[in-house]
This record gives sequence, C-alpha cells and structure tokens, in this order.
Amino acid sequence: MNSNSVLCPVCRYSVSMPFFWGDYHPLATLGWPESCDEALGMPKYPLDFVQCAKCNHVWNKSFSYDAIPYIKNPNRMFNSGSIWQGHLANTRDLILCKLPDNSTVVDIGCGEGHFIRGLSEASDKKGRFIGFDPNTAPESGLGVEFYARYFDPVDDMAHFSPNMITIRHVLEHLTNPAEFLEKLAWGHKGNKFCWLFAEVPCIDRVFETGRLSDFFYEHVSHFSTESFRYLMSSIGHILELNHGYNGEVIYALVELKVPEDYREKALSSSAFFNKSNHFRSYIRQQLNEILDSKKEIVIWGGTGKAAAFIHQFLSNKEHLPLVVDSDTEKAGYYVPGTGQKIEYRDVLKGRVIDVIIIPTQWRAKDIIQEMAREKIVAKQILIEHNGQLIDFSDSDHPYY
Repeated sequence: MNSNSVLCPVCRYSVSMPFFWGDYHPLATLGWPESCDEALGMPKYPLDFVQCAKCNHVWNKSFSYDAIPYIKNPNRMFNSGSIWQGHLANTRDLILCKLPDNSTVVDIGCGEGHFIRGLSEASDKKGRFIGFDPNTAPESGLGVEFYARYFDPVDDMAHFSPNMITIRHVLEHLTNPAEFLEKLAWGHKGNKFCWLFAEVPCIDRVFETGRLSDFFYEHVSHFSTESFRYLMSSIGHILELNHGYNGEVIYALVELKVPEDYREKALSSSAFFNKSNHFRSYIRQQLNEILDSKKEIVIWGGTGKAAAFIHQFLSNKEHLPLVVDSDTEKAGYYVPGTGQKIEYRDVLKGRVIDVIIIPTQWRAKDIIQEMAREKIVAKQILIEHNGQLIDFSDSDHPYY
C-alpha cells in the first residue's frame, strides 16, 4: 500500500492513497481544437488521482493550473434536458427564498451568465446581480453587471458586500478550494447576513459504479459527500446540504461565518503585531541609553535565540557588545549576520561586568548559578520581558 504526502486541498490531511491513474491525455473541455491536426497535436497531461485518507476527497496531485486556458476558452456545461432545467429551477427557488429585497448577488464563474440572469429576472430585477468570469461571451453581460476577471475573495467581498454568493461548478476546478472559501468567509465583515450557495459534481456514484469517464484534466477535484460537507462546515453554518440531478451533483446553502474564536485569535495576532513594533523600538532605546552611559554590555549566548536578540536590537556594528557562551564548542565562531566573535564564558573571570543580558530567559537561573560557581560577577543581569529589558533580580517575571 503506497501513500502520498501531498496535502489534501480540502482538509489538509497529509496522507492520500493512489486512486486512479489514467495516463496522459489532452484537455477534454477547454482545448477547443479547430482542426483534426490541431486536435491530434494537443499537449497531454497526467490523470494522476489520489484519495484523502481522512475526508475521502479525490484530486489530481499532478495538476497544473497554468495548463488551463480559462481566459481564452469558455468552460461551458451544456444541458438543456428537462430534468436538469428542473434542477436549476429548484436551485433558483432555494436561493430566492433567502434573499431580502434589493439584494446584492454575486455569481462566481458565471460563464455566459444564464444563472445569475435567471435570478435577476425572477426577482423582477430588483437588486444588484453581478457575474464574474475570466472568459467573456456575447451574452455575458446581458441584464446583469459583468466583470471579465477572477473574483477576489477579499477585496471584492469588501467592495460589493453581497447578500448571496453563488459558486456553481467552479470549486472542482480550483487547486485550493479550501483556501478560496476561507478567504471568502473572512472577506465577509459580518455586519449583515451573507449566504453562500455552492454546487459541484458528486463522485459518490463513481464509488458505486466504477465509471471512469468522470476523470479528465480540467476537474482537479472530485468531491465526495464527506469532503464537500467538511469544506462547507469549515466556512459557516450549513442550512441545507443535499444532492440533486439524481445524485450527480451535491449542493449546500451556507451562512458565511468565521467562528468567533478564530476572529478573537486574529485580533490577538494584530494586537501582538502592533505591540511588537513598540517593543522593538523601546528595547533599542534602552540599549542605546546603556551604551551611551559607557557601561560594558555582555550578551550571554551567540547562536539561536541569543543571535536573534542581537539581530533585533544590536545590529549597529559600532555598538557590538562582547558575546560569550557556556558551550566551549561555540567559542571561536561568530554571530551570524553581525560578526561578533563568540568567546568562552571564562573571559569574564577576574572582572566586574556592568551589564550581562541573557536573551534565553528560561535558562537565566541556570546561567546565574553557573556564574556564581565560576565566580563571574556582574552588577546587573537583564532579561527581555513584556517589551522591555528588566532586572532579573528586582523585577516580576515567570523565570525565577
């Protein structure tokens, strides 16, 4: 049993199993050759499908998005059958019943715009109906706003502030559908309801029947019921998840919502980012004041986090302090990036050092005991804590 370590595009699990190797073949839906010779000479691409051991998702691990000419050729799915048209009508009804008056609806990957146009007409054109697709057709903008480009899940969510996003038969073409939808959820600011309606082909019938014509290069992803549910639940509250068209497609209506604890973590990250800029500035100021007072500074440690401390706060070559280390094997080497020679700690014996800074706070007690044992004397020992250099002996901190 051979496994692959490429991450699943839905759940990011790292173990997948070979599922279908279909050899090398040309594009099946987006090549559009204009002659027999052109058709025979088309480039061929690997059908190298694997299945996630966690969420059951199937995808082509050797897919390259650059091979797909979405801007040049349209990705149309033609089906005028009555059963399919009935499915479209049911889909429109499901969406329309959730729309408030004068809604803003965005259809991502709208093609020539028949679906978003149908929503607009069913709403008596009361509202704003917007389609996005990198490929244009003569009918693309009829009766709706149309943008001939990819939808940006962050910037466009903020700009258009939609009540409803529809994304039908698009996610199976994306190399990273989870990343796209997560950004979509984060792009929604939460000041009003925003629904997402998503629909994709469902691979469950392949599991049941073993049919192979479902696998072609343009469909990088094949969603199972399990993997689709996993993806939808990651971006909000699922109001409805069901199958349509005799089980060939799976769809969901989801209230886009980032979990509150995620938002709290994001706010905490932003707060730390802002504080850290102040911390860097203040500690540099403290060090400059010590140096200006002509006190001798020694940094205890020359690699790892001690080197990181020097990089952040003491990168000025004119003010490079003495650097010592407890490890004899590090002595004689130099601090990466700043060039101070690392001395063995014994060079401090027989002297009284003004200030020793210990960047590795959690080792400070051990180092202070080592100093006492080796009769190394310092007037002051400083550590970094809460955005400033503090005296180890006279300050409140968790490293005693």
